[in-house]
Amino acid sequence: MTVTMAEVLDFIGQLPDAIEVSKVQEASARRLRAIDKEAFAGLVAGHKARINESLRPALLRGLTGTVQERNRTGSRAGFLLDEESTRILRATRATDCRANPSTASPRT
Repeated sequence: MTVTMAEVLDFIGQLPDAIEVSKVQEASARRLRAIDKEAFAGLVAGHKARINESLRPALLRGLTGTVQERNRTGSRAGFLLDEESTRILRATRATDCRANPSTASPRT
């Protein structure tokens, strides 16, 4: 039997107290961690990759480079931009700073 999202939301809306709602929240957090783990499984240090469209800030989207080592928890990985993406990022930042001087970083 398939449960629809509307049925799930209705069920949550009928829970009697915060304790029961928090149990749903904890189950959701566990599922999100599992989804993240599955998504990260394909990211291997040394592989070439492209930054996807959901990353913020948006100016990094579509840039390419090499996946670096993950952090201790495995929730994040470093990313070394290739030369072409570095050039694109520099040009984007320079254009942004000329258009909006308040975004420029102070030089020390």
